[in-house]
Amino acid sequence: MSIIEEGSSRKKTKSVYVSTVISIALVLLMTGLLGLIMVHAKNLSRYVKENIVLNVIVNDNVNEGDVLALQKDLDRNKHVLRTEYISKELAAKNLKEDLGEDFVEYLGHNPLLPSIDVYMNEAYANNDSIQAFITQVSRNSRINEIVYQENLIDMVNQNIRVIGIVVLAFAAILLIIAVALINNTIRLAIYSQRFLIKSMQLIGATKGFIRRPYILYGIVHGLIGSLIAILLLLLTLHFAQQQVPELVFLRDWLEFIFIFVAVVILGILISGASTYFAVTKYLRAKSSSLYR
Repeated sequence: MSIIEEGSSRKKTKSVYVSTVISIALVLLMTGLLGLIMVHAKNLSRYVKENIVLNVIVNDNVNEGDVLALQKDLDRNKHVLRTEYISKELAAKNLKEDLGEDFVEYLGHNPLLPSIDVYMNEAYANNDSIQAFITQVSRNSRINEIVYQENLIDMVNQNIRVIGIVVLAFAAILLIIAVALINNTIRLAIYSQRFLIKSMQLIGATKGFIRRPYILYGIVHGLIGSLIAILLLLLTLHFAQQQVPELVFLRDWLEFIFIFVAVVILGILISGASTYFAVTKYLRAKSSSLYR
């Protein structure tokens, strides 16, 4: 009879541990997904800012050698990420494709001026920095004018700021929820062991001796749960990139690895700490309160 009861108790304990690991994995999965969303949002913000273009229109009487020299000067500017030279012929070709007709043949000449498309570094992709850049380079006599969409830049920066605040607030709320859910799951698992904990204490086992195996189990469960969560995150990333191939441009494996490490640390810390406090609660409890 005792063997049957012991076997039943072991099955019950295993099922509790399995459900604990699954619960930890699902909570860490949600946390990791939010981390991936934050990384993609940050990379999208950088991608958008670094693709804001300033059209530096060059005077018509400037030869191509001087234009290329100007391009090199712009490339050395700290505000600039990269530049692209657009000759009169290339500008006419691009406009012809946009209009769907050959306007040069209609006009009899090419009225377009050569230009240099300037893409700003992320840190300088705002109107204040752009104005400072324009003031600096406009002194060059080879430049006719600099054209950019000021309202678009304001809108982009404002939207990115709002999205960043919303994502950070959501991350803080989800982190609190994750801690609470993992803590409650572990407390329920330890609750099923409360009589064993108290029995060990009554026969003279020290608090440290009782806590040690439970905390070790808690750390192992947190580690297993975090590894399961990381596996699911990798599958989610793979599926998302198959559905939206453009996400490849926002991929940064170094940041992804940082998130995976954070998930492991979070799982171990929360699980270990929750186990410690849950076991301590029943070590301090009176025997009569265990039946409540």
